[in-house]
Amino acid sequence: MNGETFQQRQLRRAFLKDMGAGFGSLALASMLNRDCSAATDGIADFAPKAKSVIWLFMIGGASHLESFDPKPVLNRYAGTPIGETPYREALKSPFLANERIVQPDPNNGHIRNKIFPLQCGFQRGGESGLEISDWFPHVRESADDLALVRSMWTEDSNHGAQLQFHTGRHRIDGFFPTVGAWATYGLGSLNENLPQFVVLGNPVADCCGGVEAHGGSYLGPRYDGVQLNIDPDNPLPYAKRPEGRSLEEQAAEFDLVRKLDLMTAERFPDDDALRARVKSYELAFRMQSAVPEVVDFSREAQHTYRLYGLDQKETRPFGEKMLAARRMVERGVRFIQVYHGGGNGAGQWDAHSGLKKSHSRLCRETDQPIGALLKDLKQRGLLDETLVVWATEFGRTPGSQHGTGRDHHPYGFSVWLAGGGSRGGVAHGRTDELGFHAIEDRHYVTDVHATVLHQMGLNHRELEVPGRKRIAKEFGEPIHAVLS
Repeated sequence: MNGETFQQRQLRRAFLKDMGAGFGSLALASMLNRDCSAATDGIADFAPKAKSVIWLFMIGGASHLESFDPKPVLNRYAGTPIGETPYREALKSPFLANERIVQPDPNNGHIRNKIFPLQCGFQRGGESGLEISDWFPHVRESADDLALVRSMWTEDSNHGAQLQFHTGRHRIDGFFPTVGAWATYGLGSLNENLPQFVVLGNPVADCCGGVEAHGGSYLGPRYDGVQLNIDPDNPLPYAKRPEGRSLEEQAAEFDLVRKLDLMTAERFPDDDALRARVKSYELAFRMQSAVPEVVDFSREAQHTYRLYGLDQKETRPFGEKMLAARRMVERGVRFIQVYHGGGNGAGQWDAHSGLKKSHSRLCRETDQPIGALLKDLKQRGLLDETLVVWATEFGRTPGSQHGTGRDHHPYGFSVWLAGGGSRGGVAHGRTDELGFHAIEDRHYVTDVHATVLHQMGLNHRELEVPGRKRIAKEFGEPIHAVLS
């Protein structure tokens, strides 16, 4: 740094090299670079309804038709080419003329594909009577807490839509800040011992954006999501103290570096980057104990283990993530992004064939843990101030693919919200009779972003960085119809 003697620089370099074995990407990417971006004042623009967000993302494209948007007409015309049904006109949409999305071609497989029947049943849940798939019975028990949005659309018909769902921009446009980055940029942290933006699970495929789906982009690495493992012995790569180094010794080293920085600060009192770097070292040190504790479930009651499915092989991996998410909310983590189905090509929910087998399994893995999260947050009084979002990059086609699956479908699909000031027991928006196009109260993916930010007390249109003009579609509009 400016003003340091050669010996001081050498000491600092040796310390940072040693820290590399102890903090790795944590210090260098997410913590040490707090000075790389501008920041807001961390004060909400108006009274927030949600303090934290738990963002659940199903990678690969979960079928809206087998989850939250039942279309019984698919059973009635099963096996019939779409072009030969009374719903042929559903392939034509007046909405597509001004949108960057591929118009269905009458000569392609859409019109020739035979309608694929629903692969599961649906039942009404709660007093609201929301129809929810039999593959989500535990989520259905919380139907009166859900706000279903059945009229989503996006532009990318391939899995770049994973990135687009998080940034609002098409993959060919490059990388942009994600919804989690904007939330933490606008509000900052509620806990000085933990990251403000945490990521659990395998991220989207590299071909679809990879870690950029939870990246801060031009906001700076301070706003990147920090990936954690559900392992108290190794919750974060390189986050342990170096072997043979005592807590006292490491604290002394941090103190020495802080003193060196403060000596430099006396010469450069207006150096905001320097002050940010001091805070980064301090946070990294505190996280060594706080991060392992938040993923240590040893003190949780047995009934909590059973509630989240930690006693079952199939539900345990995602159940651990849901329990960790609840614990993070309790400790003030601002944004928790949870992936399911990653680490397998474009995503395990990508059901081009064998949809019944794959989706039924994936739903079993996630249904009980998600249902447990909703119930647990509610009984602890946390659901009112925690916004839970369930999403996926697009839906699946009404027609069959390979006889047993459904293709990618960006024209109409579903998401849901719960808690955080959202209205429970409502279904908003509508797709046509085939579930092909969103035709009523249509919402582009950034409307979900705007809704999240609005509930957190932020004016989403004020979140900009000098020299980085956002376009209208990046902002979106809050979905007020699902807000209380």
